[in-house]
Amino acid sequence: MSDPLLFVGLANPGLEYEGTRHNVGAEVVRRLASEGGAEFRRAPRRMRALVAAADLPGGRTVLALPSVFMNESGRAVAPLLRYYKVPEDRLVLVHDDIDLPFGKLRFHFGRGTGGHNGVASVVAALGSVALWRLKVGVGRPPGRMDPAAFVLRRFSRPERPDVDLMVAEAAGVLRAFAAAGGETARQHAGDATARLGIGEAEPR
Repeated sequence: MSDPLLFVGLANPGLEYEGTRHNVGAEVVRRLASEGGAEFRRAPRRMRALVAAADLPGGRTVLALPSVFMNESGRAVAPLLRYYKVPEDRLVLVHDDIDLPFGKLRFHFGRGTGGHNGVASVVAALGSVALWRLKVGVGRPPGRMDPAAFVLRRFSRPERPDVDLMVAEAAGVLRAFAAAGGETARQHAGDATARLGIGEAEPR
């Protein structure tokens, strides 16, 4: 039997953050859960997350939504990794990226944190950058707007249809990883961006 997979949607908890750019990673993981009829519940042993079991080709797959704030994500992810006995190379962090154009998806292994506080917290907790990441492009802030304020802003109504398409395609990248591994998922992310046709658009 293959080792389990862990897909984590990085986000801030609470209704006030739903629909924000910073929480798009959680939207992707929720979409994957809903497609398979998986339901989230509190993680065991007081771990700080909601978890769901997904039925995917790669074997046992745990979907997780940390219940801590973004910059404390490592406090949720590291215990989950240990409890479910998931090797680091079977972990995927799904998160927003302001350095990618709105609508662009990128899947890669290792590298730095890209200035993302949630990723930085996980890397610090694990002591390694050797993990997979699915980046969801949310675009750069307009004008001189503070990036921290920008990612806490909700997607606009005109953006929402494209966001929903992007989230669905990103969930497909995770399915591709479960079925066939990292290189296939990387190719799927590139193909998905081309299908979306919104990778060069600026946020409205």
